[in-house]
This record gives sequence, structure tokens and C-alpha cells, in this order.
Amino acid sequence: MSRAAVQAASSLRSPIPEAGQAASVPEYYRPALIEGQQGLLPILRRAELALAQLVSEAIDLSGPTVPQWVLLYKVHKGDANTVVGLARACMVDTGAMTRLLDRIEKKGLCRRVPSEADRRVVQIELTPAGQSAAARVPQVLSQVYNRALTHFSHEEWRQLENLLTRLADDAERLSLKNGTC
Repeated sequence: MSRAAVQAASSLRSPIPEAGQAASVPEYYRPALIEGQQGLLPILRRAELALAQLVSEAIDLSGPTVPQWVLLYKVHKGDANTVVGLARACMVDTGAMTRLLDRIEKKGLCRRVPSEADRRVVQIELTPAGQSAAARVPQVLSQVYNRALTHFSHEEWRQLENLLTRLADDAERLSLKNGTC
């Protein structure tokens, strides 16, 4: 795709109306659900599931699963280190996070440690085995992404990344305005 086409596509931005304003979205922004065609969510879900399957195939099956890897990597990067923080960072509820932590703790990849600042808070620490597993995440993801994006030019990948980021940002902004996030 030419630079001009990329710039033109990136300038097409659906405005998010402020609270109380009517949405004046041009007709070409409104994707119609036509019988026989997929909607946005099924396409995104298919991509997510296919990529997760590729990651699962690329990792040692006796080691952490993809959801466990995400958790390990979030702790490793310092994004979160409590059950509540990890649940938010991984976009799951606290019950699911607790069950996930139970599984990786049994595998010897993390341990729960009472916070010194607040006894009600339990912090998650990675064991050396957990640190090692988390350190492999970027390499495996890079390999999987490179395989999945083989037929994309560098410009197409950047455009896809920008469009998906804008979609996520706009959807989150709308959810916050509606009080659902």
C-alpha cells in the first residue's frame, strides 16, 4: 500500500460524539451486517484463537499455557503483582485469576507473598522457573507473529496495528463514557 493510501486511511477517523451529542457518522463508516458475511467480533475472535493456537504449538506443552504465560509476563514486566491488578491487566475476573494463580503456583512458577505494607494484600512473585518462562514470551510471540504476518508488508502490518489500536482505544473510550468499563 502506498504511503498516500496509508495516510488517507489513517485520516479516516470515526469521531466519537461527546455525551449528549448525536452521532453523526457518515454512511461509509457504518459496517452493515450482511447475511453471509462475518461481523467484526467473529473475525477478531478467529484471529485471537488462531494466534493462541500457534503460540500453544510453539511452547513446551508441559510448561505454562498461553493464559499462564500472559500472567507470568505481566508480573515479569511489572504491570501488576496482585490478584486484583493481574485480573485487570489480563482482562479476567478475580475468581478466574485466583484459579490461574493456583495452577501456576502448583507448577512452581510463582508464589504468593503477604504484602509488608498491607497484610490484606497478597503479592505475586515469580520463582526462578517462572522468571525463565516469562523471559521466553517475547521470543515465542515474535516467532508466531512473524509466521502469521508473512503475507503482510511492513507498511500493512503497521497499518493493521494502528487500525486495531484505534478500534480498541475508541471502544474503550465509549465504554468509559457509558460507564460500562
